[in-house]
Amino acid sequence: MRPHGRARVSARNPQAFGICDRCGILYNHTNLQWQYDWAGASLINKRILVCDTCNDVPQQQLRAIVLPADPVPILNPRVQDYVGSESDYRITQANSTNLQTGIPVPGGQTRITEDSNIRVTQEIGGTRADLSEQPGLDQNAVMPLQTNNSAATAYYVTLSLISVTSDGIGNAVVTCSSAHGLSTGNQISVEGLSIGTADGFYDVTVTTATAFTYQLNPVLSAGSLLTNTTKMVTANVGLPYGFSQVPQTGPLR
Repeated sequence: MRPHGRARVSARNPQAFGICDRCGILYNHTNLQWQYDWAGASLINKRILVCDTCNDVPQQQLRAIVLPADPVPILNPRVQDYVGSESDYRITQANSTNLQTGIPVPGGQTRITEDSNIRVTQEIGGTRADLSEQPGLDQNAVMPLQTNNSAATAYYVTLSLISVTSDGIGNAVVTCSSAHGLSTGNQISVEGLSIGTADGFYDVTVTTATAFTYQLNPVLSAGSLLTNTTKMVTANVGLPYGFSQVPQTGPLR
């Protein structure tokens, strides 16, 4: 290396030397520059003098995001009728005809079950055995992981079963060999029970750390439902609009 690094020496125009704070090479002080970088919404001086080669472009990832002002609301907006659009209930067929125009006028009433549950055309928790609308919910299509910011919840977790029995009054009683980790209102999917109408997707009611129940549709005789091919997993599926649990009554029941 030259004795004076990359600095110029001139007897007629002398200039001070300076060391680059990054690479340590000698330059003329006048050729060194302050290093700037983003900090929030503005650039700050890092207070280090560097040569042109060592001078970094300010890092945009350190720059604060400045959000623009909200747009001015428009006059006479026309908003989507989300409630009406998301409601897809079964209704009775009671069309009438306008006597003046001859145009059919849709009519009818919302169909409900004997226990006053609204019948829907959306996918429901039942299985092929109970004549639910197909294609229905599939245990093999359960999303295994749902992330929410930094938290993650695992689904399709297999439950270790000791017994699954019908109590004869419309409930399946499930006992696990270890803590199931469920809370009331959580969902499970079960396949391979001895009676097909007990399979499907259900909301559970927790009774103990190792036991819970779910409501059967229809009511089954009391007895064991567990077989050597039964598989029960945790699940999380979307619900039809206005429902707080997985519906068990479809359009064909």
